[in-house]
Amino acid sequence: MTDTPEPDRTLAFAIMGRHARGRFVRLGPTLDAILAAHAYPPAIEKLLAEALALTALLGSTLKDEGGQMTLQAQAQGGVVDLLVCDYRGGELRGYVRFDADRYAQMPADPSLFALFGTGYLAITFDQAVSGERYQGIVPLEGGSLAEAAESYFAQSEQIPSLVRIAHRHRDGGGCVVGGMLLQHLPDGEDGRDRLHTRLDHPEWEHVRVLGETIRFEELTDAALPLETLAWRLFHEEDDVRVLGGAAIRKGCRCNAAHIIDVLARFPEGERAEMADDEGVIRVDCAFCSIVHPIPLAVIADRQ
Repeated sequence: MTDTPEPDRTLAFAIMGRHARGRFVRLGPTLDAILAAHAYPPAIEKLLAEALALTALLGSTLKDEGGQMTLQAQAQGGVVDLLVCDYRGGELRGYVRFDADRYAQMPADPSLFALFGTGYLAITFDQAVSGERYQGIVPLEGGSLAEAAESYFAQSEQIPSLVRIAHRHRDGGGCVVGGMLLQHLPDGEDGRDRLHTRLDHPEWEHVRVLGETIRFEELTDAALPLETLAWRLFHEEDDVRVLGGAAIRKGCRCNAAHIIDVLARFPEGERAEMADDEGVIRVDCAFCSIVHPIPLAVIADRQ
């Protein structure tokens, strides 16, 4: 495998004769940029990488460019108590909150239960144009985030789905993560009743079996175009259509101008309580590990 990365992107496709759709994602430089803001130990780094791939897979399904998809895992009893990632307009960000002391006592490759204990996975879609919000919540179960996502689709959406996510370190440093999402939509993609979708439908069984032949090294091979990967899996099908893709980049909305606008909405007395002895409000962005010092005088001048 070469370590010359294909640009960070997703690719959507449809298998017309099987009423199925699919999506691939591969992240390299964007993943490195997000991870560089944190000094995560290996298992936490891998967890966030997989969560970012899942977020890109789901978020890139949004038809509303201004919409946002948020993935959040909250738990108790494990090392991790909070994981948050979101996607908006091709911009991706995420972070993990965990107990470093408890992590030090964990094995090198902890299970999902060891990392989270008991908790839930929440996936939220916010539509910018209509203002509508849809959220699905399922128990955080299974051996991986991919399995937890499959449970989400089965329980919240009644859509048979196959999710695969793979992560590896590149020669010379950095990481790459790849993911695949396959779904069966026998009643149409939009506005159709799926209550009677069968998880064992023959069409879906055929697509699922083909999808399960994918190898993790293929998902993370930066020299293998995503279009080629789709062809390898489904070249025997009569009609496989590439539906386009989206470029992915690191993005955070914690710039000073945005923070000042938010702080300006608070009453003056509350802003004074937030400030330190120097008259500065220090806003910590968990996504980028940056503290933004905002003087009260700057906020007052903006009003």
